[in-house]
Amino acid sequence: MAGGTWVTQNKVRPGTYINFKARPQPLGSLGDRGIAAYPAALPWGDPAGVIVLEASEFMDKSLELVGFRATDPRIRHITSAVNNASTVLLYRLGGSGAVKAKITEGTLTATAKWGGSRGNDLQVVIQSNIDDPAAFDVITLLDGEEVDLQTVTVIEELQASVFIDWSGSGALTTTAGVKLAGGTDGTASGADFSAALSAFEAYQFNVLGVPLDDSTSKQLTAAYVRRQREEEGKKIQAVLVDYATADYEGIISLRNGVITSDGLQVSPEMLLWEIAAMQAAANVNESLTYAAIPNAVDAFPRLTNSETITALKNGELVITATNGAAVIEQDINTLTSFTPDRSRAFSKNRVIRVLDSLGNDIKRIFDQFYIGKVSNNDDGRALLKAEIVSYLNTLQGLGAIQNFDSQTDIAVAPGADVDAVLVELSIQPVDSIEKIYMTVEVV
Repeated sequence: MAGGTWVTQNKVRPGTYINFKARPQPLGSLGDRGIAAYPAALPWGDPAGVIVLEASEFMDKSLELVGFRATDPRIRHITSAVNNASTVLLYRLGGSGAVKAKITEGTLTATAKWGGSRGNDLQVVIQSNIDDPAAFDVITLLDGEEVDLQTVTVIEELQASVFIDWSGSGALTTTAGVKLAGGTDGTASGADFSAALSAFEAYQFNVLGVPLDDSTSKQLTAAYVRRQREEEGKKIQAVLVDYATADYEGIISLRNGVITSDGLQVSPEMLLWEIAAMQAAANVNESLTYAAIPNAVDAFPRLTNSETITALKNGELVITATNGAAVIEQDINTLTSFTPDRSRAFSKNRVIRVLDSLGNDIKRIFDQFYIGKVSNNDDGRALLKAEIVSYLNTLQGLGAIQNFDSQTDIAVAPGADVDAVLVELSIQPVDSIEKIYMTVEVV
């Protein structure tokens, strides 16, 4: 279904079109999640589509899907993301140009399932079976760990595994172990990145993490997020490094990294994986202001007080060291050019999470149960209004919005066309306490 924002009631496609704007006020006044997506260069994995990592299965399936155990420090960034988000979506940049590692031993050829340098760590051992002298055990090792074992009498009986495709025919010969070789990683291109963004459109997700530092990728990401939010009706955000110039509530700009308890200096590009997952998993009634980064003890680099203030004014998400931990100083996005329709509240990610959840959930409910199914008459509009009120009462019960009055804050009326409905709604998202001003009188 179509979606997005509207200026006049002139839409052609059936869909849900929602505008958010703040009530006019002085600009100077105080004003189901958990899915993160990442395009990234990887040395293993399916190059033809999105790799889906479910948190509940990652420990068991990480070796098959990304080529490493979840505990391997080489995918520490991916594991950090999975530890925060319920689902992580990966698109392998440069995967289509990766070369598969292989080895030929006699008439048997072993070829890595996927292209990439990780295939060079595969090894094949062939030994006589203890119980059947006519049979052979064909063992696949990855970093010395057995990941596949097949007992066969001839090459033709070998079945492809999640690591190796077999070819050849005839008898097997024993070998103490031969390593696959020749696997290389592909080079990511702008076309790969565009393909990644297109592939993600088929999936529902909350936050896009882009661990790339080139300006072209950042510009494409900002344009993609804006199109998804305003034309497609998919309320997502993206986390980038050093891109506060986006000046948009859909873009979060990470300023610095952290130092972990084991002394590792984590750059912003690597920390981005965790931050994006934390943003994706945060509830509509939750702010990440002063949220601690797991296993982090310091910011890297540390910012001075004046640097922190400047960064916050610029719309940057800053990591701060405090009491032996590293925390998110303030849960903000890059919006800094405030207007009557985009007040200061829109720069707070907790507020955006409320609005995005409302936009995504209402669109999903309308698309699934109302569009084309319910009559546009008094009874149909009353049903629609009751649906929205019920949803908003749920948000209010969670503390995500406040002061909602179903009698005065919502109106559902006929639209300009016979098939259109106009919904006018006022809500007050709740933010978290971040500043406490106290006066103490001593008598």
